Amino acid sequence: MICRTPRIVVVGAGIGGLAAAVELAHKGCDVTVLERASASGGKARAIPVGQSLVEVGPTVLTMRWVFDELFASTGRSLDDYVGLEPLDVLARHAWGDGSRLDLFSDRQRSADAIGELAGADEARRFIAFSEYAEKIWEAAEGPFVLAQRPSWLDILKRLGTVGVGAMLRIDGHRTMAKALDGAFGDARLRQLFGRYATYCGASPYEAPATFHLVAHVESRGVHRIRGGISALAAALERRARELGAWVRHDAEVSEVLTGAGGAAGVQLASGEIVEADAVVVNADVNALASGLLGRAGAGSAPATAPDARSLSAMTLALVADVTGWPLEHHNVAFSDDYAAEFEAMLGRRVVPQDPTVYACAQGPAHEAGAQRLLLIVNAPATGDEPDRWSPEERLRCERAAYSTLERCGLSLSPRASVQTTPVELERAFPATGGALYGPRPRGALSSFARAGARTKVPRLYLAGGSVHPGPGVPMVALSGRLAAACIREDLASTARSRPAAIAGTMSTA
Repeated sequence: MICRTPRIVVVGAGIGGLAAAVELAHKGCDVTVLERASASGGKARAIPVGQSLVEVGPTVLTMRWVFDELFASTGRSLDDYVGLEPLDVLARHAWGDGSRLDLFSDRQRSADAIGELAGADEARRFIAFSEYAEKIWEAAEGPFVLAQRPSWLDILKRLGTVGVGAMLRIDGHRTMAKALDGAFGDARLRQLFGRYATYCGASPYEAPATFHLVAHVESRGVHRIRGGISALAAALERRARELGAWVRHDAEVSEVLTGAGGAAGVQLASGEIVEADAVVVNADVNALASGLLGRAGAGSAPATAPDARSLSAMTLALVADVTGWPLEHHNVAFSDDYAAEFEAMLGRRVVPQDPTVYACAQGPAHEAGAQRLLLIVNAPATGDEPDRWSPEERLRCERAAYSTLERCGLSLSPRASVQTTPVELERAFPATGGALYGPRPRGALSSFARAGARTKVPRLYLAGGSVHPGPGVPMVALSGRLAAACIREDLASTARSRPAAIAGTMSTA
């Protein structure tokens, strides 16, 4: 029975861990956040390139309301901590045939742009597709996204006879690609909307059509944060500290410790022991499941097999001169053969010769006339096989990215660059192979196979993009809030229990 202030240790100061820390500190817990890196943020980070800083993690914020609610619940406003700018143009897309298409925050403007690109029939199809994606979100939001990890049966029980219709609207029985075959006649549009699978590190040829909800979420509003998503992580850290949490950097946890009641604290690589009444692990679930955090954690959550990993990435953080068409914040240059691209990554486990390239334009660099850019090319999660990433392969992948951009009408002249491959991502996020999103969605039940906040070890909890409700900045924050809710519920249940004496035996709760 816990009669004093609950002590909570959060392992990892990513967005999920910080969200949990804010929530728990606000509720009066004694919270310590331990981060192995020298700064908070996890994958949300900026690195020096030339004389400038370039964000190399998530690049925009969707579902702003998740953070509005988190800050408001503690008596403050998100706007007190970060500056947000809504984006009118969601993304600019380009193909090798010279065509380009902007999608807008306004649905009708997007339809009009699609009509100019592909004709009135495709514009009408886009409106129908948007309504379809919206219905998926409406069916999934309450019973799945915002709830503790449910099963199909949980949802059906919760929704009753309405649940059967909701399951059909979620459209988990088809792949994203199959749904798009019936949605659009223009191959460019099928490719564009299939790309949303990569937001979860998946292939549109494997991921359930349910993930078309991502298109709807993005259409509801995209915000750029001044200073990047790393500024959001800094804001969460600041709020956690204001509420009394301790945040320690350069504090690597080597083991989760357990006692009679479950998780009892952690041991740092330095040998220091930090005791706790509950532990939240904000790391890839496979780091815990594979035993990187000690024997107690191994087996406490489902492991991710190498062939079930999500995609990784090869990134180029650049200070460069740009010529060609004007860049928006989000820009995508597509490959000529999307199916071949995913076959290369998931079949042959190589970066394709002709990859799709995402380019995030982050504004002027300190170097006069140059721009700060982040290029992302999807890659197989083979970071634990460093021989696959020889200097020659790294150079080939870099050249392939520039080649795609040039074929789509965009030329870059780098003044400074930093390349990151799955090898570096594996070092930063061990036991992942560089996979960025945990297990890869494949099939109708894949979302229900993700770990939830609770593990098999009492008082040991999970947060982050590899667990429910999934990857992406707002989803990761929700995972932290769900973990915090579990802790409060479980500790309250323990506190309500009172020892009852039974003659001839020891006390029992």
